[in-house]
Amino acid sequence: MERKAIAALSIPFWAFTIFYAVFQPMPRAKFGVAFLGAIVTIYVVDEFMYADESRPRYESALLVVSGIVVLITSIYLFANFEVLISERIGFALAHEYWMATAFILAMLYLTYREFGVLFLSILLGAIVYGLFGSAIPGVLGHGGISQTRMLRVLVIEMDGFYGQLTRLVAAWLSLFLLYAGLLNAYGGFDLMIRLAVYTSKYVRSGVAQSAVISSMIIGSINGSTAANTAMTGSFTIPLMKKNGLRSETAGGIESVASTVGQVLPPVMGAGAFVMASLLGTDYGSIVIAGTLPALILVGAIAVGVHYTAVAQSAGVNVDVSEFIDGEKSRTDIGIESVQFAIPFVILVYTLGIAQYTVITAALYTVVSMIATGVGFPLLQSALGSSSVRATAKRTALQTAEGARIGVLSLAGIAIIIAAIDGVVTILLTTGVPSALTLALMDISGGVLLVAVFIAMVVSIILGLGMPTVAAYLIVALLIAPTLSGEFGVPPIAAHFFVFYCAILAAITPPIATSVAVATGIAESDFWGTSLEAIKISLPLFVLPFAFVYNPELVAGGVTPETFISAGITFVGAVSIIHGINYIHRPFGFAGYADWGLRSLFVGVGVVTMAYPSLVLRGALAVAIVLVLALQHRSKPDCRSTTDAHPVQTE
Repeated sequence: MERKAIAALSIPFWAFTIFYAVFQPMPRAKFGVAFLGAIVTIYVVDEFMYADESRPRYESALLVVSGIVVLITSIYLFANFEVLISERIGFALAHEYWMATAFILAMLYLTYREFGVLFLSILLGAIVYGLFGSAIPGVLGHGGISQTRMLRVLVIEMDGFYGQLTRLVAAWLSLFLLYAGLLNAYGGFDLMIRLAVYTSKYVRSGVAQSAVISSMIIGSINGSTAANTAMTGSFTIPLMKKNGLRSETAGGIESVASTVGQVLPPVMGAGAFVMASLLGTDYGSIVIAGTLPALILVGAIAVGVHYTAVAQSAGVNVDVSEFIDGEKSRTDIGIESVQFAIPFVILVYTLGIAQYTVITAALYTVVSMIATGVGFPLLQSALGSSSVRATAKRTALQTAEGARIGVLSLAGIAIIIAAIDGVVTILLTTGVPSALTLALMDISGGVLLVAVFIAMVVSIILGLGMPTVAAYLIVALLIAPTLSGEFGVPPIAAHFFVFYCAILAAITPPIATSVAVATGIAESDFWGTSLEAIKISLPLFVLPFAFVYNPELVAGGVTPETFISAGITFVGAVSIIHGINYIHRPFGFAGYADWGLRSLFVGVGVVTMAYPSLVLRGALAVAIVLVLALQHRSKPDCRSTTDAHPVQTE
């Protein structure tokens, strides 16, 4: 009943969103107001219907009141939009101030309910900082924002919670989450898992690799590492455990795959659209820039997963049929592959080749997804013996379910983005980015390496517990301008640096949201799972430095130098993975010699990835390849694989 209610609410919401995408009958700011009011209403209804009985009853009352306040405020601002933006700039009526106060309190509670105390503290801290900046000594102090101006900035003038970032989500990101929801409902995720699992018949680490592939693909769309870990980890982690992998390893692999999926083009967890908007460049340039770094990571992590999986699952055979609903013929799988490939090809073509606007490309992708999701099954029924009427009913229900999945995925992101919009507006109003630039320059002493280390730590801290887009937005505002303005790092390289650093928060203790979710599913130790995740993904911690010191990786366009630099960087990443995860003792060395050689692999790999000299990096890459080739030709370690990495039987 509850699912039907949310589906019934989501259909008119998506109809309005598609209507705006087709006709754009109003300013985007006005559409953003309606969007936030509608999506928060749906979120509140869903939360109320699925209320956790362990929560105090007053929280349900707070939830309902908050939803009503947001809805009423949105209706008021929508109805009076033209007057507020043209006739009453700089002042407001008394009842509008009271309404804005109630709205801020409602957003504080909704932020707390969805994302906990951590982000509530960030939002409250920004408001306190804006109001009482005059009491703060030093470079971060400012003149302070009056209470009435704070209310106007955050709500009434529609530049705070209803600001640019919310409009971006409304116009660009929302339809891609509808696409993801439809892909799920029509069986696209099942097909991905099915195809990935079949590779386990031909690759020794195939079961673990299937988890990586499926999680990366799905994670590139949904924009939340924690949500993706929960979605795909529910079946990939048990699958890996049955294949002999320890609980900590299975959880670590899943959390890494879900995190790395956020950097995969063409969607990049919605980060590509936001980055293009912030940089004022076309979307295609961001996709081109992000492709080679993503391939470097995927390839290196695949090597790490192979080493780990082969070591722990040697001699273990697993029946994967229990993880897939029913058997399908190769013909059916081929037809489904075409069905889901068409919308994806349209997405890539419209965004990357035809250079359509993001909203137009998203619209075409969604329409084609519905057309193939409904049309292919109907055509199969018409040509086969099954009932066309029953198929039509089934696909209609799947479409409604896809709309429900999409709107619920969107709701949490919309709330956090609205909250961040408020934080960003306050920080811009107070001038804190410029102050932070001065502070970072002062602490680093003008040394780029020190500044980059500090920027990475700050980016990870600011990204704790937040979806990819939200984490990136904050660090892009605070850190990227410093790197590009004061240290001469190309803007696109600076933005890719903070983007990659921000997603590291998902696998970096002590928060590590993706690892925390995977730990719950795998029933593993949190710190052990975090360690496994870091061992497999260590190149991810080095690659941002490569963007800064070798910006041609992302800022060089499609040139021979870019591909040469990317190839060298990949060799360095493999060297790091090899040193940490190789299943035998390199060259049969034992004891300190083994650890010394492994450390050398890691150290040389780091230099090969990030040192600012193409000649030296190239020479080291050649040396790494030669050593790996010699090691491959040498006699393998006499110990069994299982002895090298003991397996915990579960």
